[in-house]
Amino acid sequence: MIALDPHSIAQTTPTGEAIARAVESGWLLGPVAHCVLLRRGFNQVYELRLASGQHAIARLSAERPRGEPNIAYETALLTHLRAHGIPVAAPLPAADGSFGASLALPEGPRALVLFDFLPGDPPGESLADIEATGRGLAQLHAAAQSYQGPESIYTLDVPQLLGASLQRMLAAPTVDDALRREFSDLAEVLRARLAALPPLTRVHCHGDCHGSNNFMADGPEGAGHHRVAAFFDFDDAGPGLLAYELAVYLWVLLPRSPETPATPAVLERWQHYLAGYTSVRAVPPADMAAVALCLALRQFWLMGEYAGRIPVWGTQAMPTHWLRKQPALMRAWMDLPPADRLQSAHEPAQAATAAT
Repeated sequence: MIALDPHSIAQTTPTGEAIARAVESGWLLGPVAHCVLLRRGFNQVYELRLASGQHAIARLSAERPRGEPNIAYETALLTHLRAHGIPVAAPLPAADGSFGASLALPEGPRALVLFDFLPGDPPGESLADIEATGRGLAQLHAAAQSYQGPESIYTLDVPQLLGASLQRMLAAPTVDDALRREFSDLAEVLRARLAALPPLTRVHCHGDCHGSNNFMADGPEGAGHHRVAAFFDFDDAGPGLLAYELAVYLWVLLPRSPETPATPAVLERWQHYLAGYTSVRAVPPADMAAVALCLALRQFWLMGEYAGRIPVWGTQAMPTHWLRKQPALMRAWMDLPPADRLQSAHEPAQAATAAT
């Protein structure tokens, strides 16, 4: 048998039973009746049912390319938002009053945090739910304006989203010299175009509001009235650019080929999302113009995250042939019109297509 250095382990996956025992030791919630791994992605997420009937989510923080988890800020922001009536998955305090425990694992200590379980389903393609998601995000931003808790370790702006992501990408084994030059040149163009805009609005961002990190429910008036979006997964939260926050949802909707136009259905979903947001908070013209640039910013962030996870996910998570397609896609996104004019800008092309 060959012995490995524990520090050479990239990431272990504890069983649901192991997480259940950790929760029973670190939280005053009583026995755990059921615990199962729910999702393995950027972190490892477990679903728990306690003997008391309480339903909860446990998140075991994985090593992020950016550094340590942002737990003090994240949990304080969630507590603030809940106190101001925003439906979020609030953190559950541990036995010592903190909002987390450290688990000793072969690769080193990792943070375990518990949250309320939110029932429901994502907004999907429901226009009412999409609009409610935009409205709920704006209400979240408004409530977060008065946050005065611990500062965030990270910010969602150009140095982190573009600069740090680019450096991780350039070190990836699947990025060859030609791609290094192309991505570096594109990053400089993107940085210059963002710098040329008037000052952009900053908010406390959710950071990953792409339509699958919120669940929908009927409002207090019941069915037939306003739907309500409840938000979770604030692992990427931080102070940052409103344009980036808004771009995340559009980024999910758009086709992944520069030759493929967005369909009318996609543009309709985007317009409902934006209408929901602007029904609560205005979006200045400079931020509307910056959304297109922030689509490319988001793609740089994604590739930087993948590059940082190669020890766990492998090089096939970002193969060279896929990387070669990204610059053209990002350039096409960067040249889109302001976010509030996307629909009208595409209508002539769609009409011509329909006519043929």
